[in-house]
Amino acid sequence: MTYPAARWTLELVRSLSETYCYVTERSILVSVFTLPAPLTATVAGAAHPTRATFDVVNPATGEIFAAAPDASVADVDAAARVAHDAFPSWRSDPAARRVALHAAADALDAARDEIVPILTAEQGKTLAQSAREVGVAAAYLRYYADMELERQLLRDDADAVVQIVHRPLGPAAIIAPWNFPLIIAVAKIAPALSAGNTVVLKPSPYTPLSSLKVGEVLRGVLPPGVFNVLSGGNEAGAALTAHPLIRKISFTGSTATGKAIAAAAAADLKRTTLELGGNDAAIILDDADPAVVATGIFARAFHNTGQVCVAPKRVYVPEKLRAAVVEAFADLARDARIGDGTDPATQYGPLNNRSQRDRVAELVSDAVSQGATLAAGGSVIEGSGFFYQPTILTDISDGVRIVDEEQFGPALPVIGYRDVEDALARANATHFGLGGSVWGTDPERAAAVVERVEAGMTWVNTHSATTFDQPFAGIKWSGIGIENGRWALEGFTEMQVIHQAR
Repeated sequence: MTYPAARWTLELVRSLSETYCYVTERSILVSVFTLPAPLTATVAGAAHPTRATFDVVNPATGEIFAAAPDASVADVDAAARVAHDAFPSWRSDPAARRVALHAAADALDAARDEIVPILTAEQGKTLAQSAREVGVAAAYLRYYADMELERQLLRDDADAVVQIVHRPLGPAAIIAPWNFPLIIAVAKIAPALSAGNTVVLKPSPYTPLSSLKVGEVLRGVLPPGVFNVLSGGNEAGAALTAHPLIRKISFTGSTATGKAIAAAAAADLKRTTLELGGNDAAIILDDADPAVVATGIFARAFHNTGQVCVAPKRVYVPEKLRAAVVEAFADLARDARIGDGTDPATQYGPLNNRSQRDRVAELVSDAVSQGATLAAGGSVIEGSGFFYQPTILTDISDGVRIVDEEQFGPALPVIGYRDVEDALARANATHFGLGGSVWGTDPERAAAVVERVEAGMTWVNTHSATTFDQPFAGIKWSGIGIENGRWALEGFTEMQVIHQAR
């Protein structure tokens, strides 16, 4: 079966511009997906058996539909050792790496129709979004296949020649989250491999299957030991981050887990890149058109059912525009089509897991108990699966959990402000600093305001827009290190100064 063709650009989080014309009720279609065969871990370019497995749940049904291999400490050790053994030859031949990465991209594209239903079944997103995710992953491999880290000449005179070269670090641990299992994983894997490192990938236990499938697809495409995939829980993750042969850890996930990984890495002085939580503020200026900004912000806030680290998660609006903006948001929320990702009519799927759905419900309930008004939504959608109504909250302010914390789901608080200084002070009063945006009809004025937003990535009249060559990085508790572009490639290397006296 061929799934809807995905049209992707370099934007990693596509803005949605559809006209929302469906009622907010779950589709009656319930998908039943069964893997044709159990997926296996990949170590040394071959299937790697594990003694135990764990269950994988389809979030659209709430039912177990597959089992994944549960890696033990011994399995992690085996993967780290083969990655270590494969490192010397892989690092020594940049031309072979380039060919291999292009071949890996071609293999992913060719296997798209096999990977797509697996990704939708385990994550919940639509088939079109899953197809796009596979395509972006392949595009990342091609992008980094052709990127080189050239020697930098610092000095060339009668006394000395001084150069800087970038050397790969060694085996790298890639730990990926469940919201974009393949895009985020391959955004790390591609620069790691291009720079000459070898990789052990551990996907989230909520979404292990698509990554395991990628491991199977790339067997025989990449040399044995260069790319290894292990699924498992906390034991496997702890063993991987602490393993003495792992020299770099790249992690995307919660701030709490990122802190734990940083502590584990410190004992061995492993290098880390940590892309952590966000609580992005969108500031609407008083010259904005309520309908226009609501459409733009809603598409980005609710993309992937709100499960985007760099999505708008709180909106600050002038009091004089608040009622109009809230009503525009509420109309979009009421008209959104929620359902199983296999239904072509679905715009937004379920939350990925029960605990995340319950957290969103708890945060909304807490806000209402403290006086917030529900302009739209506010309830779990009854039936099977982890569905929640797109929710708009107003009559709310800072100090309420859903404003101060990252909800990571389909609920958006809209907060009135007095003036721009008030909005900036409240937007910046957070430990997070991933992204932020300012919206208005005067782009120069909006740009001047956005420069004062304390975040690693900021936008004017858009949000979440990023490209392969645009740095992806947070400040404060939102992360350490940079992803995308040349910065990501350099992040998987160490600098060596070569000073040659004449």
